[in-house]
Amino acid sequence: MTSAEPGFTLGIEEEYLLVDRETLDLASAPDGLLEDCVAELGDKVNPEFLRCQIEIGTGVCKTIAEAREDLAHLRRTVARIAGEHGCAPLAVSTHPTADWDEQRFTDKERYRELEEDLAAVARRMLICGMHVHVGIEDDDLRIDLMNQFSYFLPHLLALSTSSPFWGGRNTGLKSYRLTVFDNMPRTGIPPTFSSFSEYSRAAGILIDTGLIEDCTKIWWDVRPSEKFPTVESRICDVLPTVREAIGVAALTQSLFRFLFFLRAENKQWRQYDRFLIAENRWRAQRYGVSESLIDFGKGELVPYGDLLDELIAFVRPHAEALGCLGEVEGLRDVVKSGTGADRQLATFSRLRGEGADEREALRGVIRMLIDEFTEGL
Repeated sequence: MTSAEPGFTLGIEEEYLLVDRETLDLASAPDGLLEDCVAELGDKVNPEFLRCQIEIGTGVCKTIAEAREDLAHLRRTVARIAGEHGCAPLAVSTHPTADWDEQRFTDKERYRELEEDLAAVARRMLICGMHVHVGIEDDDLRIDLMNQFSYFLPHLLALSTSSPFWGGRNTGLKSYRLTVFDNMPRTGIPPTFSSFSEYSRAAGILIDTGLIEDCTKIWWDVRPSEKFPTVESRICDVLPTVREAIGVAALTQSLFRFLFFLRAENKQWRQYDRFLIAENRWRAQRYGVSESLIDFGKGELVPYGDLLDELIAFVRPHAEALGCLGEVEGLRDVVKSGTGADRQLATFSRLRGEGADEREALRGVIRMLIDEFTEGL
């Protein structure tokens, strides 16, 4: 029996890094900054594990236009208040020069427990991500669509890559964030489950044995949300501009509607072994949109731009129905002009070519990221 059509509502969470406006180094949130943000934004803003981070989350949005308006307001407000405290936020998954070992974590019970449980693995989490929630009210439907959606995780990661630098070095990866995050337990591509009950039983073993307190400690690339009737895509780096973030959110929303209507026709997207999907995940992590991914149906490598065109063709009627076709089609510009990681690398290379030393070139990258945070708002 086909489930009723879900609401496909949207919620977007982003984690930002705070930098000192003068030194451009990471800055622990000054006294009063978070309180000032909460005074204006309420529970849409929260501290993160490290004191140099801040997290925002939109409300439940019915359309991509509503999500854009909310996200833009959150970014403008955080940027303004941070500026009043001598700081600036970056929508980027790693700071180009920071040393993780010099950061302090937020003094909050959840974070104290996390640091105690995961030790140096947790302390190294100087990374930020973007999470996209899509409203799917039926429990079993969430699991069914999540199973199929896993195929597209590398495609979304490639578009979002924004973390090529770590500790002042070019890592050679477009998303170094995942290299750090994958040291955590319960990460990566999720297993395939036959039902929500099977998922709950598996998670319940970890909860009942006291290994985790609840399912928020399961950090797969996509998961059923513990708090909301949503599927939460967690694969993406933070995207430096709102335009790019909204484009990826629109594609995520459209993919879930596409998969739902396949099911309504008694069809489904073929589910491939995690081993194969993980290979595409690695290629996206390494190259972003500049190289090919495997098309498993064809059994060959296909340039990312061609794969994106194919994805857009699949989701076109669903993006139209959701009112976000323009945002989805706009992702072609990311392939054409490069991701956030590509822009960072290009800026670094340009400044080095103009005579800047490595440190000053990296500072130029940070200045660019400050500007991109509010670009187009």
